[in-house]
Amino acid sequence: MIGNTTHRFNNTTMLSVSRVEAPNVVTSDELDRRLGDIYERVGLRAGLLERLVGIRERRWWPDDVSFVEGAATAGAKAISESGVDPADIGLMVNTSIGRTHLEPATAVAVHDAIGLPPSCQNFDVTNACLGFVTGMEIAGAMIDAGMVDYALVVNGEDSRAVQEATIRRLSGPEITAKDVMAEFAAFTLGSGAAAMVLGRADRHPEGHRIVAAVSRAGTEHHDLCTGDNGVMTTDLKGLLDAGLQLSEDLWVEAADDFDWINGMDRYIIHQVSQVHTDALSSRLGIDPERVPTTFPEFGNIGPVSVPFTLAAEVDTLSPGDRVMLMGIGSGLNACCLEIAW
Repeated sequence: MIGNTTHRFNNTTMLSVSRVEAPNVVTSDELDRRLGDIYERVGLRAGLLERLVGIRERRWWPDDVSFVEGAATAGAKAISESGVDPADIGLMVNTSIGRTHLEPATAVAVHDAIGLPPSCQNFDVTNACLGFVTGMEIAGAMIDAGMVDYALVVNGEDSRAVQEATIRRLSGPEITAKDVMAEFAAFTLGSGAAAMVLGRADRHPEGHRIVAAVSRAGTEHHDLCTGDNGVMTTDLKGLLDAGLQLSEDLWVEAADDFDWINGMDRYIIHQVSQVHTDALSSRLGIDPERVPTTFPEFGNIGPVSVPFTLAAEVDTLSPGDRVMLMGIGSGLNACCLEIAW
């Protein structure tokens, strides 16, 4: 057995988690209308986004707002809600998939927009849709090691560019139904932002303890979903099957150390579609009533989706509740992270 990688945290707590909704609503009906001629030409039926995937709408940022500004807004909001002095933030990790440039890091633009101090180390971490959870792990490890007292993890994503580019590309006369389905996942994406402040548990007994994280890699599947700012191609069935198997392998081996099947009050899973949510819940034996969803109204916001969904659940959680964050990113990498509320 290859086994899983387990990280236990000793002194890291979550002080706040915030989300920012992109304001422009784009319905699946609207995308279907824009794709109508393409569907007719290649012999596909409209309605798959809502009927099969379960996504009624998603959000776009306005023309004059970038995902960087969204991430900065979420970061500033999380800091304000945490009660931490911005001058005390020692680390900021940007986990956005989106990139303004290859160099410098997007983190520097977010750091500047928030107005974080020069003493705040900042950098990008990318791990596809698992990126935010990975950023939490890194920040927690640095807090546990005593390198920083407070850390901010941020993420902003923008689906508009890739969706508009995909519509233009699929309008070509040579496009087939197979081509449309290979790029169909691009239309499930959404825009939004989220952020989280982590700190030392010994200074903040009111916080929500980060307990442990378990991860597993299946990198033989790194070609199943690839993308950039203009195109996203996905083997839909291959990605679903491989992701379910990787998640099950992680889950089964983690059971030796953690009672996660029946012990959680919430399972905050990466938001992809109704098909993925139902399949993962069934495969892992998770009670679907404990799996909140945001994809019907907001789509798949990439790494934003886990903290975005968690932020919506904060007011429904009580001290003593146990929360499981469950992320999986193209590549493939998977991680489960427990928070003691």
